[in-house]
Amino acid sequence: MGLYNINEDRVTVEVNGIFDLIERKGNPQKICTCSQCRTDTMCYVLNRMEPHYVVSNRGLARLEREAITYQQKKADIVSLIYEGINQVQHRLRPFAKHTGTAEPQESDHTPVFMVPGIIGRIFNGINFAPLEEAQIELRREACLVPMVDSNWQNPYNLVSSIPGIFTFLPAPLPADAKGIHQKLGFSLTIKASGFEAVLHTFAIPVLSDMPRPTSFSMKRIFRLPDMYLFPSDAEEAPA
Repeated sequence: MGLYNINEDRVTVEVNGIFDLIERKGNPQKICTCSQCRTDTMCYVLNRMEPHYVVSNRGLARLEREAITYQQKKADIVSLIYEGINQVQHRLRPFAKHTGTAEPQESDHTPVFMVPGIIGRIFNGINFAPLEEAQIELRREACLVPMVDSNWQNPYNLVSSIPGIFTFLPAPLPADAKGIHQKLGFSLTIKASGFEAVLHTFAIPVLSDMPRPTSFSMKRIFRLPDMYLFPSDAEEAPA
């Protein structure tokens, strides 16, 4: 079964139940109930809860014994959900469709290359401080690489609250068959105002397999070497 946070199931059920109830009551407050807003609300709640992990069927059975104490936890979860709904509605993701329906999922069952998440860091080459503003493009064969969904952008723009760090989660790439080992080539173009642009090429070893749900995991990442940008008007160092 593996390590599993049972609160994910609990929160998913409660969030969907509340959003469904809002829809059944005619949604007088015009709350967006799309799948993206539901997911964002789940994320808000789970980030404010202590995880409850189980590693076996026996762990799940133990939860049944805790049903009474869960009633108070449920009340806390519901309170967090309404707090999360309020926060999410005031910060709707600009890249999501907010159509009220889930985005269509691929029904194709042909093999794919599952590309891991990509993480990198960018620093000022003069003072070694992480850059706060830069645009990073991830390309393959000169084309921008599609991401798994609208939550992941390409190009990626650095933000001052998380200086110097960028991440990508590419969509799976089609493969001819299962079990194919291959190295996929990518390139990064990094541009920042006042700095010389940087082009970095790299390859990621992958193995083709049947499609499966894609999510970001720190266990499946490709970490790039630290990169340094130098001011475009920097004077040459003395000999």
